[in-house]
Amino acid sequence: MSTNQQRREAERRRLQRQLEERRAREAARKRFTLIASIVTTLVVIAAVVVVVVIATGGDDKKKDSGVQAGGGKSTTPTPTTSAASPSTQPPPPAPTTPCAAVPKSASATYKGVTVGKATNLKQEPKVSSKGGADPTNLLCQDLVVGTGKAATPTSKVTVQYTGVLYKDGKQFDSSWARGQAAQFPLTGVVPGFTEGIGGAGAVKPMKVGGRRIMILPSSLGYGAQANGAIPANSTLVFVVDLKSIDG
Repeated sequence: MSTNQQRREAERRRLQRQLEERRAREAARKRFTLIASIVTTLVVIAAVVVVVVIATGGDDKKKDSGVQAGGGKSTTPTPTTSAASPSTQPPPPAPTTPCAAVPKSASATYKGVTVGKATNLKQEPKVSSKGGADPTNLLCQDLVVGTGKAATPTSKVTVQYTGVLYKDGKQFDSSWARGQAAQFPLTGVVPGFTEGIGGAGAVKPMKVGGRRIMILPSSLGYGAQANGAIPANSTLVFVVDLKSIDG
């Protein structure tokens, strides 16, 4: 083979090696890009999952963030679950009694329940109870009659409230003690709370700006199910200020 042919052959081989090396580098770059893309996608998915978990956990914490005056979980009058089968018929509604007249003094006593600072809406009412025979239907007395919009059984409301046991006046919950009013739909609370604020039968609905004593028989509260500091089959007393109707 002549010298020129050897040179051309050497140049051809050199160019071929360069081409193969370039192809190898290109393939490696594509593999790296693919791997980086997959890793980025996995990181984004993981971040989305974390955000969803945090958001869901945050909502749950908000629902359960209420604290009783003596510590522990809030007993805001939310519905109770029942072990009854879906075919079980609900009990017939109890008869209703009109709310008693507004007291003329700063302290009011109604059916064994005494409320101090009864008409001062800027301060937490002082509620005590000596109880008596458990009522069979909702009892109420207006301490202050509101002049604003009237609630309905489906309203979303903001309220300040204090809850005590009817038999001995032991407080089991207070939005005042938590330092902020509570907001919830009346479709999501125990029946007595819905009827006492939204009205039912002879019980007229509360109006914004009003304060009311409500005595709930256990059938309109938590029934035979204990709930935190509330024993089973307890008659409950709430003194409720209706601050606003939000929906």
